[in-house]
Amino acid sequence: MIRVLIADDQPLVRRGLALILAPHPDVEVVGEAGNGAEAVELAGRLDPDVVVMDIRMPVLDGVQATAELARTSPRARVLALSTFDMDEYVVAALRAGAHGFLPKDISPEELIAAVHTVHTGEAAVAPRLLTRLISTYVRASPREPRPAPRAPSAGLTPRELEIWRLLAGGLDNAEIAAELDISVSTVKNHITGIFNKLGVRDRAQAVIAAYESGLVEADRRST
Repeated sequence: MIRVLIADDQPLVRRGLALILAPHPDVEVVGEAGNGAEAVELAGRLDPDVVVMDIRMPVLDGVQATAELARTSPRARVLALSTFDMDEYVVAALRAGAHGFLPKDISPEELIAAVHTVHTGEAAVAPRLLTRLISTYVRASPREPRPAPRAPSAGLTPRELEIWRLLAGGLDNAEIAAELDISVSTVKNHITGIFNKLGVRDRAQAVIAAYESGLVEADRRST
């Protein structure tokens, strides 16, 4: 059973999300919060597996609430929601520890699939959507200082660097395998090693690291 907490400042949205999730036999909606502070408080009491978190909320916004949950309720996996696909706060939420991002106009099937995905520890962000999102964010902040490239100090092999670049370019595991003429299982093993060396948790954070390190340039966007 996947225990889900819903956090959104609009009661109608909360009810709609709950009605979508409730009929599924392996999902239980354990609570609803009207702001980020309430979400953090309820997560501490209800111990949810997944928190469906609106980004923009009063009192404590979704980014701040996600960061607080990473500290106080690390077992809870945050699935961030936003009205806009291209929203700099989504990148901030991923940095803060969110396991995924979805726009609010997704289908009920996509929401259910994303809840299951983040529950397993994977990132519920479409690779190309994530690439466009981060590229837009980087373009919007050209004066923000960037850390020096982390790949050499992280000790990545040439093959790992190649796979990291393809991952950041929006390719999924099967596409990377086809591009490099290797098996999907080999790609998965390399990605696990990349995550460990970079100190990132999932694909979302790996793509952010690729942009911040300079491995991928903001104007070289996948189509």
